Amino acid sequence: QRTGELAAAAVGASVASEQARAAAAAAARRLDGARAEHRRNAEQAAELAASLETLVREEEHVLADHRDSESALAQGSAQLAVAEERLTGLERAESEVAARREGAAAATRALEARARELAGLRKELEVRGATLEERRALLELRHESLGHELVAAREENVRAGERRLIHERDDRAFARLGEQVEQCSAGIDEAVASVVAERDRRGAATQRRLERLRSLESRRDALERVVAGLRDRRQRLEIEQTEARVRHETAVAALRRDLELSPAELGEAPLPHLGAEADAAARLQVVDAELHRLGPVNPLAREELAALEERNTFLDSQLEDVRAARRELGQVISSIDREIVEVFSAAYADVAHHFGELFTTLFPGGNGRLSLTAPDDLLSTGIEIDARPAGRNVRRLSLLSGGERSLVALAFLFAVFRSRPSPFYLMDEVEAALDEVNLRRFLDLVEEFRDEAQLIIVSHQKRTMEVADALYGVTMQPGGSSKVVSEKVGHRPVPATERTLEVQ
Repeated sequence: QRTGELAAAAVGASVASEQARAAAAAAARRLDGARAEHRRNAEQAAELAASLETLVREEEHVLADHRDSESALAQGSAQLAVAEERLTGLERAESEVAARREGAAAATRALEARARELAGLRKELEVRGATLEERRALLELRHESLGHELVAAREENVRAGERRLIHERDDRAFARLGEQVEQCSAGIDEAVASVVAERDRRGAATQRRLERLRSLESRRDALERVVAGLRDRRQRLEIEQTEARVRHETAVAALRRDLELSPAELGEAPLPHLGAEADAAARLQVVDAELHRLGPVNPLAREELAALEERNTFLDSQLEDVRAARRELGQVISSIDREIVEVFSAAYADVAHHFGELFTTLFPGGNGRLSLTAPDDLLSTGIEIDARPAGRNVRRLSLLSGGERSLVALAFLFAVFRSRPSPFYLMDEVEAALDEVNLRRFLDLVEEFRDEAQLIIVSHQKRTMEVADALYGVTMQPGGSSKVVSEKVGHRPVPATERTLEVQ
């Protein structure tokens, strides 16, 4: 326990020492940062002082330039006044002396030019004076801001000095703490050395005890193996004794059941008569074989037989019901098949008849018909479409163009419509692949079906929209939401110049 306490104390002292050293290093880093910051502040203050002196000199130069500009402006004003006086005298002389009018006019023009020059010079001086005044104001503002920055730099320098004193005080405290930590470390090292020596001594004693313990454990293992062998032998003997007792009890029970004798009475009972040449052992084997062939006797066999006979009767009745239901279902399927054949035959005949008529409408001069792949088996037959436009011998629909295939499909579709009418029909861009001629034929077909049902066609074709009774479209204004727009057209044709709505 003392060793553990000393080791824990040593670990705690080491941790405290590491923390103190880390704190000392952090304080040293902070002191170095403060010193660097103090140097930067001092350099910045020197730079601000130099900048202030430069600005003062620039301000003096600006004031001198301003004074020169003012003196030049005063001279120009005096010259302008003299020129104005001379102009007045010349005007009076012109009114008095008519002979010298041309010379006076020339002098007047010269004076006017000089006056304009002086006016331009005056305006330039005024602009330069305003510029210098503005620059002076800016320099005053700069001087004032530099003064504030210099004051702030001096205050920061004072704060940096205070922080430096605090850091120096912290350095002295950390130095004292380091000395104390070193003293504690020396004491801890001595304690650790003594603890290590005690640990080595006790480790040697523990090693000896461990060797003694291993030898005892090996001896114990050997004894346990011996005891386990004895225990297994005892268990085998107990099992054999139990089996012998069970066999004895079984034999006694069989003797009492079969011969109604006890073991004591068995020795006094007379032997059965087996004949002169019979062997008791052979007879016993024959009887055992017969018993083995008979198998175990089931006392509930009669009850089980009755239950199985009842179950058999129930299953026979259920099987007869299933057979009757199957016969009835076969009759229903046969009647449904006959009805399907009749309905399909009638529908196929009507569709084939109307397909031939509509094909000639869409393909003038052409020939189209429907045929069954298996006419004898209408329940599994397929339908083939034979389409032959005028002047062409086409054996496969894939050889037709896209528009021609669309017309063939429309002919079959409208043949179904006419054979089995519906209140309305919905078609989605069925005429997209049609050219102008084929589109006209499709629209003629739509006109033919107009009186039979309502047709709703989704389309982008303008000519399809022209034959519609009503147009519905979805539009969206810029920055708005989508809305449905409708227009009732009636039966009048819509000119191509009018606006049409495309259903999208």
